[in-house]
Amino acid sequence: MKIEVAAHAGFCFGVDRAVKQVYKLLEEGKKAATLGPIIHNPRMVRELEEKGVRAVERPEDTPEGTVLVIRSHGVSQKVTEEIESLGIPCCDATCPFVKKIHEIARRAGEEGRVFLLAGDREHPEVQGIIGHCVGEHYVVNGARELEEVFSQKPSLREMPVTIASQTTFHKKEWENTSKTLKKLCTNAAVFDTICNATALRQTEAASLAGQCDAMLVLGGRNSSNTDKLLKICAQYGPAFLIEGADELPALFGEDPGKAGGCLESREEKTAPLLSLGPGGKIGITAGASTPASIIKEVLAAMSEINNTEQNFEEMLEESLKSLNTDEKVHGVVVGISPTEVYVDVGRKQAGFIPANELSNDPAVKPEDVVKLGDEMELLIMKTNDQEGTIMLSKRRVDAMKGWDEIAQAQESGEILSGKVIEVVKGGVIVLKDAMRIFVPASQATASRGEDLNELMGKEVKFRIIEVNRQRRRAVGSIRSVLREERRAAQEKFWSEIEEGQRFTGKVKSLTNFGAFVDLGGVDGMVHISELSWNRIKHPSEVLNVGDTAEVYIKSLDRENNKISLGYKRPEDNPWEKMKNEYPAGTVCDVKIVGLTQFGAFATVIPGIDGLIHISQIADHRIEKPQDVLKVGDEVKVKITEVDLEKHRVSLSIRALLEEQQAAEDEAAKEAPENAIVYVAGEDAPAAEEKPAEPAETVEPEKAEEPAAEEPAEE
Repeated sequence: MKIEVAAHAGFCFGVDRAVKQVYKLLEEGKKAATLGPIIHNPRMVRELEEKGVRAVERPEDTPEGTVLVIRSHGVSQKVTEEIESLGIPCCDATCPFVKKIHEIARRAGEEGRVFLLAGDREHPEVQGIIGHCVGEHYVVNGARELEEVFSQKPSLREMPVTIASQTTFHKKEWENTSKTLKKLCTNAAVFDTICNATALRQTEAASLAGQCDAMLVLGGRNSSNTDKLLKICAQYGPAFLIEGADELPALFGEDPGKAGGCLESREEKTAPLLSLGPGGKIGITAGASTPASIIKEVLAAMSEINNTEQNFEEMLEESLKSLNTDEKVHGVVVGISPTEVYVDVGRKQAGFIPANELSNDPAVKPEDVVKLGDEMELLIMKTNDQEGTIMLSKRRVDAMKGWDEIAQAQESGEILSGKVIEVVKGGVIVLKDAMRIFVPASQATASRGEDLNELMGKEVKFRIIEVNRQRRRAVGSIRSVLREERRAAQEKFWSEIEEGQRFTGKVKSLTNFGAFVDLGGVDGMVHISELSWNRIKHPSEVLNVGDTAEVYIKSLDRENNKISLGYKRPEDNPWEKMKNEYPAGTVCDVKIVGLTQFGAFATVIPGIDGLIHISQIADHRIEKPQDVLKVGDEVKVKITEVDLEKHRVSLSIRALLEEQQAAEDEAAKEAPENAIVYVAGEDAPAAEEKPAEPAETVEPEKAEEPAAEEPAEE
């Protein structure tokens, strides 16, 4: 009889994670309890009970001083709040896939959408998900129940709907359900939330059952995913569900009255339920709640019952081990040099690890990785009996362990972190522990075209999007994490932002009409008119890309997610200075900056130009302003009007000329006869000097001429 085990039998990521959380608490010396059975496997629950781990039905039943573990199925929001209110120490082992459905359910209600969940309404996972709904919701166990819901409430056809599934829901039934929904509703958002591990197990089970004469499904009878595996296998032939090796004798006829889990019949039989000839083939799969230890025990027991020579435990190990079949050894570091590390492996040969086999980071130094006395597991690369040496590798052992972690990270969507160690053609290499993860250029940055060299040597966050063990290739995405962080930052930003708030942002880009500023995951625009109180032709006159800018929120368009920013400061408004320092009637010097047919424009203060109307340029009629003025002239004017509302300033040269003429006329009227009148602005004698007396009139004929011979005095 031949036996073949499905490649992905046993614990899924979520269950494995939950069980490890419990054991970790026990290793730390803490008391632990689980809210309900940690997994749907009686044997595992019994083992934990023997170690003092109690399963409680309600949070208030948790013994004092005990950490309460929430199982991978998750709980409702109400239960979470109850645990917090009671102050119970809690370890949340909810599967990340289930948490994702919690978020989908909550968001659907907040957005006014009806939430539909495909699953078993009595299952703890489903009950927990429903506990996160905040709006109208329904649970359907397939396409038929979905049609019934819509027939009972026809208005659902016109309403926005969101649908998701229990993580262990039957893959084919989910496909039928989602197709049916699209026919019933035109406004549906469909989320395929069946766990990748569940879908993979179901596909493998179907494929294996089609190749075998009978199937054994290992797992708890109250496990939803195990029950679905059993139903899938039964479509192809005899299928039997057992919880452990102690049920095998019944299947092989030794104790038929205790036969358990036969999908076709549970009646007692006198003939063996599972009796195949030498050429028969049995397939074995296991639910996500089945420990590997149970699988091994079943295989060993089958070996004894069927008197086969094959060691099935070794067969299982063979199916799970890495492609590298070289021997592993335990070593102790006894010496370190710049090029290699010397290790004692308990043999007569001297062991050494070349520097390039210590780590996947080519720049690392041996002394940074290990120290004298370190113990580690190593892989034998080459044995040289003539020289008496063994070449070993640490990085390859680390890589083998890393593959399991990477595979789990892909299943869960977990965010990992690592260091960019190389920029290669088409992307970058990120080192995660001992694993080299390739990140394509299209997944390395938030947007295309960014310089990959900027990532060199930096710590980055990423997700695993592809794992190929045969090719020893793992592919990651930095972009998905960056975009998720950006979305989270945007949601937080919009929930807190208010008009008038000030920010320090970075200028991302410039256009003819303004500048876009990154406020921290969200962009806002400063219109060109808001960049300066003076008139500018382009934003680059004030800001450049990469500049840090102090801005404030002018207005918000939450519907379209648009933000208008202000940059120029109110206190720098030149009109405020105009109002306070240059009221109407002020005389000041201005510079001519423009000439038109109707007048001249002159700068009063930076940012404000005033108009000298053609009628105010001279005290007489002129044909055009160019007859008197030219651009660049500096003249004295009087401010005749300031319109702060319309931002207009009227200036006059004529007013000053007329005031000057009036002053001269007034002075001439008041001066005594024969007095010399000095007009303001002309040269006048000092205050203490008196005007010279008028010279006496000398008649020409009486004037004496000087002697010609007498020289003038020097």
